[in-house]
Amino acid sequence: MRIDVITIFPGFFSSPLECSMLGRAQQVGALTVQVHDLRNWATDKHRVVDDYPYGGGAGMVMKPEPLTLAVEDLLREAGPDCPVILLTPQGQQFDQAKAEQLAQQAQLILICGHYEGVDERVRQSVVTEELSIGDYILTGGEPAALVVIEAVARLLPGVLGNPASLHNESFASGLLEYPHYTRPVTWRGMSVPEVLLSGHHEKIRRWRYKQALRRTRERRPELLEQLELTEQARELLAEIEAECNRE
Repeated sequence: MRIDVITIFPGFFSSPLECSMLGRAQQVGALTVQVHDLRNWATDKHRVVDDYPYGGGAGMVMKPEPLTLAVEDLLREAGPDCPVILLTPQGQQFDQAKAEQLAQQAQLILICGHYEGVDERVRQSVVTEELSIGDYILTGGEPAALVVIEAVARLLPGVLGNPASLHNESFASGLLEYPHYTRPVTWRGMSVPEVLLSGHHEKIRRWRYKQALRRTRERRPELLEQLELTEQARELLAEIEAECNRE
């Protein structure tokens, strides 16, 4: 997969793209990330990419010409079907399902918004979709772009050392993840649950599933409302409910 990022702060991406999983994804050839300085498409000698908003108000707005020219140049190579994604608080909430959908693409173009946003005509002419990583304020779209890149990259074949881990992580099944333990067995008076030491794979699987349901019920109950619960899930939730009532 190739991901092109359009930004006014290309240096923001230097270190994160070289580290950990993202660095490894590029080393094995599963991912190519090209970061482009928007000012290279500025139409004046001072390389200006923003201007005052019509109608007044605080802040600046990103000009339509540089962004549109940048996207059009990249689409000449990528082809007209390449998704062009604007990172913006007004976009669709980014989630695991969306990451899985984007991971099926051969190429993505990400636009990092800044200031008060981008000229609306950019949205109307070259943007195919808008994504938000949450309901909070960031200085620009660069951190959001990194979140999208990492969430998508880890789904690409050959990136993770153990592909099976993809299926056991939070949100992969629609549930939060169960608790994890490692050595020592006892630490500061706290012990690893006995079932995890039993070697009984079915009991361990059931315990983990129950703990995932418990955590999701306690911390993100709205996620349960979105799931089609199995008969076992309903039984385990009934057990959890009874245990909570006894506490």
